[in-house]
Amino acid sequence: MITFAVMLLLFIPIGIMANLAEQIGKMIDNDAPTNEIVVYYANFTIYIGSLLFPIFLFLSIIFFTSKLASNTEIVAILSSGVSYNRFLRPYFIGASIVALVMLVMAMFIVPNASIGYNEFKFKYLKKGKQDRITSNIFNQLNENDFIYVSKFDPARQNANNFTFERFNDDNTLDFKISANTIRWLPKDSLYQLTRYKKRKMVGDSAIIETKNRLDTLFAFKIDDLTPVSYIAETKNLFELNEFIANQKRKGASNINNYVLVKYRRWALPITAFILTVIAVAVSSVKRRGGMGINLAFGIGVAFIYIFFDKVFGTLAEQAGFSPILAVVIPNIVFGILAVYFLQNAKR
Repeated sequence: MITFAVMLLLFIPIGIMANLAEQIGKMIDNDAPTNEIVVYYANFTIYIGSLLFPIFLFLSIIFFTSKLASNTEIVAILSSGVSYNRFLRPYFIGASIVALVMLVMAMFIVPNASIGYNEFKFKYLKKGKQDRITSNIFNQLNENDFIYVSKFDPARQNANNFTFERFNDDNTLDFKISANTIRWLPKDSLYQLTRYKKRKMVGDSAIIETKNRLDTLFAFKIDDLTPVSYIAETKNLFELNEFIANQKRKGASNINNYVLVKYRRWALPITAFILTVIAVAVSSVKRRGGMGINLAFGIGVAFIYIFFDKVFGTLAEQAGFSPILAVVIPNIVFGILAVYFLQNAKR
């Protein structure tokens, strides 16, 4: 646990300095205030640290256990009659503590940090880049109401070619509203429609109403047209479950992105235990190359794990691959690897 804490204290400041060296030019060019920069790096520490927790746990176990193996302490422990499973028990206790911290952080602490982290990034570091889908947006508000816009400007809070359709319970069209533009007026808490046209169905005929401009109310927020790309990361456990349920009801096309975030959070403890077993099994054997060989192997395994996670995560986000499989497959592969290394270590 001490080794794990020291690794956090060593590598996170290095990560902050590396990020600052890379982004300082953009911060100066975009006039980022000093107080916002300080808050950004506080959020950066929590956000990035939580992502690297499993890797730090993995490397700290390799470092600590390799030290024991090089001093022939593990041989003495096992020779005294202690079983390998008993030898593993303290590692699992430590991994349980870290896994619990990781889970609580991922569910409740990191989402708050993610808000400030991402908002600062798109405001100062990725200024001008879109943080959400802004064209050809279709959204189902509830079982009966549907909206569509061809272009959405989140900064000005307006959209072009707006359409609102309401259907009856028998799936027949009740009425349809269309407008060239829709704009949110925060001062009046109203929507302003230009070139407004409403078509109301009455039996087999239609009543058409037109106006050049109309101020009205709708049961949705303008930002609900399309959430920011990182919206799922900013919600805690309960908010995320509710948000995913609402997006499924609305028929959101990028629902896999949100579900993937949820499953990744729940998979963190499993990942911690799998990496713990691999780290102990590999580093508990005394080798000619010593700690250097074990650390090199550990870093290699860490990169392979990150590669697997990214590949399957991208498949889930872009190619419609099952989010739960995208999370489970890397853990299954490394779980099998953990069992193999553990059996070899016992022999």
